[in-house]
Amino acid sequence: MDATWAITLVGSVSAALTTAAFVPQVIRVWRLKDARDISFVTFSVFSVGLVGWVGYGVLTSSVPVVAANSVTFVLALTILFLKARFDRSHTDNSRPSDRRTA
Repeated sequence: MDATWAITLVGSVSAALTTAAFVPQVIRVWRLKDARDISFVTFSVFSVGLVGWVGYGVLTSSVPVVAANSVTFVLALTILFLKARFDRSHTDNSRPSDRRTA
């Protein structure tokens, strides 16, 4: 087996798994129509980092890096969009479990 092929395979499988890890979060936020537990700052900084990884992948001609980080960037932006949309739709920012009874 060629070493380059094996390295590309390991990178591709790893990239696919880490990218796929964001799909359940997108589905959860969409189904619950609630993203209050998502940190806007964390996902924003993460998204900027993904743009850096895409740039790195382009500069090094790494298809797995470009592909995985591009898809993950779209998923992260989806989560940020849903957060902005659903956070605005909640008029009461407290959850029932967060409310204190007198």
